[in-house]
Amino acid sequence: MEKHNQNNTVDLENTSACFQSLEAEDLQIINKNKTQLSFFKDETIFKQGAFATHVLFVNKGLVRIYLQTDTNKQVNIRLAKQGDFLAFSSVFGKNTYLYSAISLKDSTICMIDKEALKKLLIKNPGFAMQINSKNCHNEDRYLNIIHNISHKQMRGKLASALIYLSSNEFKDENVFEYLTRQNIADFASISVESAVKFIKEFEKEGMLKLEGKNIQITNINKLQNIELRG
Repeated sequence: MEKHNQNNTVDLENTSACFQSLEAEDLQIINKNKTQLSFFKDETIFKQGAFATHVLFVNKGLVRIYLQTDTNKQVNIRLAKQGDFLAFSSVFGKNTYLYSAISLKDSTICMIDKEALKKLLIKNPGFAMQINSKNCHNEDRYLNIIHNISHKQMRGKLASALIYLSSNEFKDENVFEYLTRQNIADFASISVESAVKFIKEFEKEGMLKLEGKNIQITNINKLQNIELRG
């Protein structure tokens, strides 16, 4: 990783609103206790089960978060974009990474010392609330995944995945440019063959438009109905 090390080249208050609530002395502490790394497209940032020494913050880029559920099987659980935290549970005693992360495009990631961050969370309730708000949003996502896997048919699972990937959360990212059909299948927890089949069906039914890898949702209401019906 050393060749990617950019040290403390970027101040975090310039990249995320949550850091702007900190006092100057606290910003100085956190900027001194971070290291910024650059990752190329498709480069692994960390692996599930590895020792978690830091909390990670996406300074720039797009990251795919996934669970390795079997030797050859993954479940994509979310995308992380600029301003998102990774491995935040390490602050509260989780000593290994609970999932894996891989850069979908060239990305810069800040590794923040978890003890330094923990002290700032205790000292600054407003700062802690902003970060917890982000984590609650992720919790809703995880519960939705469990519901999809447990109760929905394949078309409903795929509809839910496409709605998530095309949501306003990623309006500034053309996420489909960076995702393979296998990636999309892993967000839906279905086979890639089924994903390709149903994507083509959705296109014929007027719910989306395909241009190479890109997927444009053209009828969100119909897609939401399929998601609700499961």
